Amino acid sequence: MFNLLTSQLPISKWASNFVEWLTTHLAGFFEVIQHGGNALMNGMTDGLTAIPMYLFIAGVFIIAVVTSPKRWGFPIFTLIGLAIIANQGLWNDLMSTLTLVVMSALISLIIGVPLGILMSKSDRTQAIVQPILDFMQTMPGFVYLIPAVAFFGIGVVPGVFASIIFALPPVVRMTNLGIRQVPTSLVEAADSFGSTTAQKLFKLELPNAKNTILAGANQTIMLALSMVVTASMIGAPGLGRGVLSAVQHADVGAGFVNGIALVILAIIIDRFAQKLNTKPGQNLPDAKKRRWIVIISLVVMVIGGIVTSFSNTSGGHKKVSLGYVQWDSEVASTTVLAQAMREHGYDVTMTPLDNAVLWQSVANGQVDGSLSAWLPNTHGNLLKKYKKDITVVGTNLSGVKTGLVVPDYMAVNSIEELSSQANKTITGIEPGAGIMTSAANTLKAYPNLNGWDLQVSSSGAMVSALEKAYKNKEDIVLTGWSPHWMFSKYKLKYLSDPKKAMGDNEAIKTIARKDLKNDDPETYKVLANFKWDTKDMESVMLDVQSGMDVNKAADKWIKANQKTVDSWFEK
Repeated sequence: MFNLLTSQLPISKWASNFVEWLTTHLAGFFEVIQHGGNALMNGMTDGLTAIPMYLFIAGVFIIAVVTSPKRWGFPIFTLIGLAIIANQGLWNDLMSTLTLVVMSALISLIIGVPLGILMSKSDRTQAIVQPILDFMQTMPGFVYLIPAVAFFGIGVVPGVFASIIFALPPVVRMTNLGIRQVPTSLVEAADSFGSTTAQKLFKLELPNAKNTILAGANQTIMLALSMVVTASMIGAPGLGRGVLSAVQHADVGAGFVNGIALVILAIIIDRFAQKLNTKPGQNLPDAKKRRWIVIISLVVMVIGGIVTSFSNTSGGHKKVSLGYVQWDSEVASTTVLAQAMREHGYDVTMTPLDNAVLWQSVANGQVDGSLSAWLPNTHGNLLKKYKKDITVVGTNLSGVKTGLVVPDYMAVNSIEELSSQANKTITGIEPGAGIMTSAANTLKAYPNLNGWDLQVSSSGAMVSALEKAYKNKEDIVLTGWSPHWMFSKYKLKYLSDPKKAMGDNEAIKTIARKDLKNDDPETYKVLANFKWDTKDMESVMLDVQSGMDVNKAADKWIKANQKTVDSWFEK
């Protein structure tokens, strides 16, 4: 007992070893699910996207009208809500989100309802499953992303996996509750008439528990929808990406627009789900006629999607996937290269990822390459970890710098001169960033920083804190890097770092998966040729910061530097 109280149990190691064991021994199984799931869900998203936007909106509106007799509030909300989403250019993101939610909810129902039935029939099963459901429901959703990436890599499949775990408990609990609440007298009457177990279940218990089960299903759908933003951290497409990007860049407007789109989708799904939860014997007037109108509307939407798909079929383009971290510098470089490659006939997919997940994704081949490697210092540990599976293609930007940054009005020029400024706080960015590791090492390297805190935030939140402090002429110490547009907007200075704890002589490198050069030498050469300078990057970053769409800013730079762009594609 004494040892248990004084010695730390290696729970973290046990969990890591267990996940590693599953990943090693069930790799084939996970790979099948990953490929099959990607094919299924990408196909579903493509199918939804193929339906003409106006036809989709009209179809959903008609269905809302048919299922809401004499009540026009919900149909009008549906029409206006979907029109707003389309107006904001978020239609494709909406379809991706709808795919994630539908698949997560559907699989949760397929698993959850039978499991709830088993729990209702066996007290022992209930005693075993109940604590597991408690664990699933109370564990933070972010935790599920770790094994999801380990099992399935990045994309929509791990997003659905994490969503299922998070959203499954309500439908299991409510199915169990609904069946257990069926009056005993009815069950006894069924037994007296010689009903079999199956007859009792399908003709008595499930019909009587239908409302409770559907209430649980509705909760499951809403929980799956709540995981959209979380799933976007591991590459799941959809509206969640927009919300996450807005948070990381402190973009209130973009966050509000994407958030409103999610709210509209949630209300529409919730109201349609509630319409299934009718009282026994409750039917709409002309129910048969209304049912046929719904079916015809769905058929017309499907036919419209098929026609559009055939009309839009084109020759195959070379597919390339680029991963990036949502830092302003990496967004600028990746978007410029992606737009240039598209002009040259490439089908480019850009996937925003957490930095650590990005390196893992390049290493396992799910992402072809990235322009986001700050070496040799900032991301040196990640390169060391994945060097066997990653190729450093070349340098895309030289002369970059990282360090601790302060406004020029602060009377301090060296890290050694810091004492109690800024409330002994260094304002940082995302916890997975290499510069945060360097900052943590800096706190240890300098005795005068004893008692200082490293505040974790995001690149957007850090800039917001800088803007507020700069306006009020308050002290602030930041984790900074160049190039960055903030050095053009504010008068800032790097603190000298005699011990080089923050690193020295950095460059932004292009990395690629190990086999890319053999599999696709043409793409590899483009990645190797991509180079620009600090002035180029900062011009794109400033345009974006001034309110220009990042794709338009990239196109503007490409048109102004066509010779440079053409050199990237030289044979």
